[in-house]
Amino acid sequence: MSNRRHWTQDEIDPLLDAVRRVVDEKLIPAEDHLEREDEIPEQVLGVMRDLGLFAYAIPEEHGGLGLSKYAEVQVIQEFCRAAPAYRSYVGTTNGVGGQCVVLAGSDEQKRRYLPAVASGEMIVSFCLTEPDAGSDAKSLKTRAVRDGDDYVINGSKRFISNSPVAGLFTVMARTDPDPAKGADGISCFLVEAGTPGLTVHPKLKKMGQRGAPTADVSFDDCRVPASQLLGGIEGHGFRTAMQVLDDARIHMGAVCAGLSRRLIEEMVRYAKDRQQFGRPIADFQLIQAMIADSEAECFAAKAMVEKTAQMLDAGDACIKEAASCKYFASEALWRIADRALQVHGGYGYVQEYPVERLFRDARLFRIFEGTSQVMQLVIAREVLKQAS
Repeated sequence: MSNRRHWTQDEIDPLLDAVRRVVDEKLIPAEDHLEREDEIPEQVLGVMRDLGLFAYAIPEEHGGLGLSKYAEVQVIQEFCRAAPAYRSYVGTTNGVGGQCVVLAGSDEQKRRYLPAVASGEMIVSFCLTEPDAGSDAKSLKTRAVRDGDDYVINGSKRFISNSPVAGLFTVMARTDPDPAKGADGISCFLVEAGTPGLTVHPKLKKMGQRGAPTADVSFDDCRVPASQLLGGIEGHGFRTAMQVLDDARIHMGAVCAGLSRRLIEEMVRYAKDRQQFGRPIADFQLIQAMIADSEAECFAAKAMVEKTAQMLDAGDACIKEAASCKYFASEALWRIADRALQVHGGYGYVQEYPVERLFRDARLFRIFEGTSQVMQLVIAREVLKQAS
């Protein structure tokens, strides 16, 4: 992307070392608190801010690091060896939430919001999904009607990450009710927390990823100035959302590769320590087979993600490749999580070891930001298009 500069590996490596130390010394030790209290400790958030994790995809002219996509996915793989709840704050803010402003915001909108995003002072939510509009996002019903110098927004959004802690909501709403307009009738608005008519409902209780706050959001005659229309242009919201999601799918592949690496580490550590029949279970070939399959799939996911990131940096179209990253890496993660639990045996099913929690955390990645089935459709559509 044009707002990202090339980072040499010599520049990337010190950042990776710093992230690795923070993950091992601060983030992983706080995972029990994360699970127990359903929140990230403020001191840990402070460490993440100081490290620049909220700034990695924000352009340098707005206070960010402006990492290339290739540098980003390396950082994210290292970062996501820790519980994925940490990534929700950072990745959603830098990614689907903040990237709408980076890609399509006006100069004033960028000046107003991006420095606060880069510093970690402002958490961002991305409001696309609705009760009746998930995979079929184009069917969203939230309306934004022009009224003088304002827009009045009405509707509801479902499963919105970061919403309980967000300072800014990027909201997709229909500005043209004509069904024939379809996606071209959808616009994006920047709605600040505390705006009258904006309600964030109680946090949802989820299977996993505790500490990553998720809630429903509703808009009841929520009045925002016309200056909050993203880029000042109606009808570009859905197009921007899809562009952001293509970028996000590469990111999600890196997240899954990073969490896969953590699960392999846990699997190997346990297999070397656990004794059965007078020797470590790591000596048994069927245990080794599960380790080998997991390592091969993790390596494949990493290679796919890094290659596709290089394509994006070069300006190449990579819709198919981005969807492939998200699809393969999330499905591989699920298989690796299952093997890690199997290697732990009964201990993997109780909370004494991290794999019980990581197994629950891993399940979501086959669903959000494009289900595996939608990714299959995207990949097949692109293959068929190229063959015509």
